[in-house]
Amino acid sequence: MIDWLDEVLPPVFPATSKALNEPNGLLAAGGRVSPLWADSAYRKGIFPWNDPGEARLWWSPAPRAVITAESFHLPRTVRKLLRREQLSVSCNLAFDSVIQACAQPRDYESGTWICDEIIDCYSRLQRAGRAFSVECWDKDGYLCGGFYGLTIGSAVFGESMFSRRSNASKLAFATAAPILFAAGVTLIDCQMKTAHLGQFGLIELERKAFEGILQKATEQPLQLTLPGWLA
Repeated sequence: MIDWLDEVLPPVFPATSKALNEPNGLLAAGGRVSPLWADSAYRKGIFPWNDPGEARLWWSPAPRAVITAESFHLPRTVRKLLRREQLSVSCNLAFDSVIQACAQPRDYESGTWICDEIIDCYSRLQRAGRAFSVECWDKDGYLCGGFYGLTIGSAVFGESMFSRRSNASKLAFATAAPILFAAGVTLIDCQMKTAHLGQFGLIELERKAFEGILQKATEQPLQLTLPGWLA
């Protein structure tokens, strides 16, 4: 049994230790997604995710997949791709287009978890300087991939990626991540382990270890300013 959150009350989440083992990390249902709710949730390592038509669900899985400033590395194969592909990478030049592209159904599913409420919330966060997008463009100026995320302190929370060309989102991340870490970011929360991000030094942390470094990162003052063009 999980708790039901009342959307008309301030965001108060159950202790993450109450998250279910199966499905891994399911913590609560209900509530709403707004800048206030998102800030409160992410600071505790909680994030929203549910299929279209479901009630709002909140998750805190363990172990947690992260990339830290110490663990991050660029594989040789990705370095070669960066040199070979004629792609440009920017930041915050097309946030609306990126989140809309991430919300489009994939070939293997009928819809995504990125609903109008999510789009409105993260668009408001982006206008407030709390969320950002990274865009990948081909030589003809076509938006072919990218991702968006949220920042709190020195922590970055990766939300979703999309690719319209092979390796586009991978190269967007490979370009942006070193710049994020050089700017003072200490932690990129990837939520769950994937092969796509595993090659960049992703590690898995048990709940106590993750929440310890998360608290330090979110409490660390950092005014993250990224250039319009990254590469």
